[in-house]
Parts: sequence; structure tokens; C-alpha cells
Amino acid sequence: MRFKTITAFSASLLMMASCGASHKATVANDAFAVYDSFNTVFLDSAKYIYKNTTKDEAAVDRWNGAAAIWCQPMYADMAMNAMLLARKNGDKENEAKYRDLSNKIIDGNIAHYLNFDFDNNDTNKGWFIYDDIQWWTITMARAAQVLGREDCRELAEKSFARVWYGSPRVGDTGSYADPAKGLGGGMFWQWQPLEKPNANAADHGKMSCINFPTVVAAMLLYDVAPENRAADPNPEKWTNNYGDFVRPHYETKGRYLEMAKEIYDWASENLGDMQTGMISDSSHGGHRGGHPLIYNQGTFIGAGALLYLATGDKRYLDNAKAGADYSINVMSAENGVLPWARNHKNPYDQGSLEQGVYPAIWAQYMDILINDCGQDQYREFIADNVRQGVSNRNGAGICDGEMDKKTPDDVLVGSYAASSLPSLMLLFPEYNKEEKK
Repeated sequence: MRFKTITAFSASLLMMASCGASHKATVANDAFAVYDSFNTVFLDSAKYIYKNTTKDEAAVDRWNGAAAIWCQPMYADMAMNAMLLARKNGDKENEAKYRDLSNKIIDGNIAHYLNFDFDNNDTNKGWFIYDDIQWWTITMARAAQVLGREDCRELAEKSFARVWYGSPRVGDTGSYADPAKGLGGGMFWQWQPLEKPNANAADHGKMSCINFPTVVAAMLLYDVAPENRAADPNPEKWTNNYGDFVRPHYETKGRYLEMAKEIYDWASENLGDMQTGMISDSSHGGHRGGHPLIYNQGTFIGAGALLYLATGDKRYLDNAKAGADYSINVMSAENGVLPWARNHKNPYDQGSLEQGVYPAIWAQYMDILINDCGQDQYREFIADNVRQGVSNRNGAGICDGEMDKKTPDDVLVGSYAASSLPSLMLLFPEYNKEEKK
């Protein structure tokens, strides 16, 4: 009798495990289906970079159908997230499929953007603003982690150094606002003019979109840097009208952590309100300004979460949670869904279209806060966004960025806003209340 009871109990456990595995496969397949629809519509499979909108037949270049250089890395992240979701569920077929896609997207972007020569400031296929480069630093560091690509780690370290220290070829003075040089701390957003830049000055713009991504980039490089690496013995050196410059090819592991902490502390004080969790868009001459944007909330959340995981300092986690709370309780309060900051007076302006990628960036860093830092209280908000987005797709399986509204079949949709739903689903595939029970 005891044997029969144990056997029956074991069979029950097996059935429960089987149901759990079946459920995981179902919700993952939902996510893959939405993601595959996104790729069918927007991926230029001849080049493996993404198109700008549904009206574009090919991603030729910046001026002809290609999505913005700074948004392409978000799409590479999506492919890696699909691979990781398949791996988590033991789905070897889809893991191989999305690994291959991840590599093709990364290689396609490297080929298109001048072999990632970060000192080439060509405004069509090159690099002309600091945060564009730093977004790619983050994704290349992730590719080193997720895909094991050593070439991507080397590219990430090159791009980080180019942002921080400047370029001998371009002649800019670098994004880092060195306090020792009277520049006040933090990271500058741009160099101007693009061809023959002036030196940055303390009152120039220091945006959230370069400061918090710099923290994230430094933390990811801290993770992938060799443990016992010594400082670069042969850094690049040059002299121009603004002084003498030194640019290491890479930093030590400890130095990346120091850089992350320094920029985080400056940016939190000068761009953020740690009581409310609100992140301002920019600081000019010590005066913060600009309304909060969901992608800046996201990178602030990610910066704090990564520093917490590395140091155990609860201050970073508390700040990250405050940023998430503000994102949801204040910024998303009107309609209960993540806000797309488009200009409704001119929704098809390129700058307005690109803002559609903001929720995908936020999702990337909420993944760290929820799944790595154990903050499950935010899952239901995301699940509700996904449920609305899934029900409001058009005939091509695409949902525009406003997930509480039906996407018509005949409206122009940017790849940016359309990335919101698949990005959320690949990171948080559990969204159906009935199935979860």
C-alpha cells in the first residue's frame, strides 16, 4: 500500500511538473510569435539591421529606411533575450535559432556602421554623439556575457574609452566632465561642432541619457573584465589645442566599478530626486530641466540594480525601487500603461518616432530589478501592459507603443514603438492570469 501511495504521489508530481513545463512553453511560444511578427515586419534580412517604419522596404542608411543607430542595439538585445528565454525553458531548437539571429544582427550592425570604428564621425553610418556610442557599449558587453563573444568585449571596451576620453581623430575632449579640470562632474551629452569640436565646458548639457547608460556600461564591463588584469601599459596619447590626452584601451575591473560609482553619485544628485524616484532629462550649468522620460527611469533603475548586485549596498536598491515606483505610479497613472513620449502634434517626426523605443529600454532594466533583485511587486503592472498589447495588435501582429489602443492595419508604425510589446514579453512571458493559477 505504501508503495502504491508513493507511486501515486510521484505520478502527481510528474503531472504537475509536466503541466508547469507545458505552461512555460505556451507563454514562451506566445512571446516568440509576437517577436517573430516584429522581425517579419521590420528586420531587413539582407543586411540584418532594422528598418525605420512599416513604409520602408529596406534599411539602406540613416536617410533611407534604416532605424536610428542608437536604437539598433535595443533590437539586438531582444534577440539575445529570446535566446535566453528559450534556454531557460530547455527549448534547444529556439535557443539555436535565436542565438544565430543574435549573431547575425550584431555582425550586420558592425558591417553597416563602419566596422564599429568609433573614431569615425560620419553622420550617416558613423558616430556623432556620445550616447549613441554608449548604447552600443552596453549591448556589446551583453553580447560578451550572453554569446561569449570576445570580439564584442573588445569593442565594448573601445567604445567606452572613446566616450570617456575623447578621440584623437575627431578632436573632442571626451564625455567625462572631470571635476579636477573644473568641469563639474558627470558626463557631457555631445561634442559641437561635429567636424571640428570645441572643448566641452562645465555649463554644457549633461543628459540622463548619457550619464545612467555610462553607469550601466561600466558595470557590465566590470562583470566581463578579466579578474587580475593590470592597467593598460600602452594607452593612446595625443596632443591638440585643448591639451594632452591619454586614452587606455581598457580599464581594470576595479576601475570600471569606481567609474560607475562616481557617475552614479553625480547623476543621482544632479539629475534625480531620490525621495520621489523622478529623473530629470538634463542638467545645464547646474540647473536640471526637462520632464521625466521612461527610458531615463529605466537606465536609472538598471544602474542602481547592477550596483546593488555588485556591492550589496541597499541604497542602490532603494533608489532603483523608487525609480520603478515613480515610473508606474506617476508616469503611467493616466492610462495604466507605459507612456510613449511621442509628440502628438507631429507623431511621424523622426525624433518623435524614436521615442517609441523608450518602454523597451525600461523593460530591459526592470528585468534586472525584478528577476535578479527579487522585486516581484512590479510583475502585475507589466503583465497588464502585455495583456492589453496582445489584444490590440493589428493584422500583422504588431502593436504600436500605446498598448491600450487598437493598432489599425493602415497606420504607419515605427519599429521603435512596435518593439515595446515583444520586449516586455521576452523578459516577462507570464501574463495570463488564468494560466498562472
